[in-house]
Amino acid sequence: MDVSIRQLTPVFAGEVTGVDCRKPLSPDEVAAIHAGMNEYAVLVFRDQKLTDAEQLQFTLHFGVLENSRGGTPGHIHFRTDEEARKLGSGIVDFSNVEPSGKTLSRDSRAYMFKLADQMWHSDSSFKAVPASYSLLSGRSVVSWGGNTEFADMRAAYDALDDRLKQVVDGLVCLHSNMYSRGKLGVMDFTDEERAAFKPVRQRLVRRHPVTGRTSLFLSAHAGAIEGMSIPEARMLLLDLTEFATQERFVYSHTWRVNDFVMWDNRATMHRGRPFDPSEARDIRQTRLAGDGPTIAQDAA
Repeated sequence: MDVSIRQLTPVFAGEVTGVDCRKPLSPDEVAAIHAGMNEYAVLVFRDQKLTDAEQLQFTLHFGVLENSRGGTPGHIHFRTDEEARKLGSGIVDFSNVEPSGKTLSRDSRAYMFKLADQMWHSDSSFKAVPASYSLLSGRSVVSWGGNTEFADMRAAYDALDDRLKQVVDGLVCLHSNMYSRGKLGVMDFTDEERAAFKPVRQRLVRRHPVTGRTSLFLSAHAGAIEGMSIPEARMLLLDLTEFATQERFVYSHTWRVNDFVMWDNRATMHRGRPFDPSEARDIRQTRLAGDGPTIAQDAA
């Protein structure tokens, strides 16, 4: 069966049929999915009952796992030993579930850090080399809420007026996990975390390395702009985020069990939506390393 993609919104996002993500992919299937990602930026695969090993196998068709490449420190997990589940190699736990099967306590640090996933962001924008693709497998879903929303940063940039394009072109933002968590009042970082989350420089306007399309590079992790006062910078970032996440630029994914969703962080932002924290939601991610920095880390 040939790979087929049905567009889900007038702007972007597609639903894929004709692919069994549990099996090794042919070169033609890999090429078709890459082409789909370049066009739609978000792809949805339904009814993919994946094991961790199968999710990893599928992911590695499209690049190198983020944590296996050098650069800034890898993803830090905010779960205690008691809260951390043992998952397959390369799998990041985005669930709200402890090893015992209980949901995370609402007063736990892990729960509070996870709340930041509900802000618009781009994965690993707080790293010198931000992520390319992220892939999320829904092993169990909640009865209400919990959607994942995606915003097309290419379409948002295209829709800016010429004056605003002139304002943002050439600007450099500073991104850090401390900025995003700080917005929620979480400030108790360890020395290890402060070292790992030292702010990194990212261009506010970036060009996709494959398609050449220009997009805004926004994220809750962005908390400063070089050459601007903090209030002025954050006001501009708020305005841009509000503009870029209008309904016309957004696809909201309603999860079904065994949905598998992949997206390109070089072209989109995303956020999770609230759900009943007493319900178990088992969502597992693999993430691929980006192709390079958006800008040198030492200012000229």
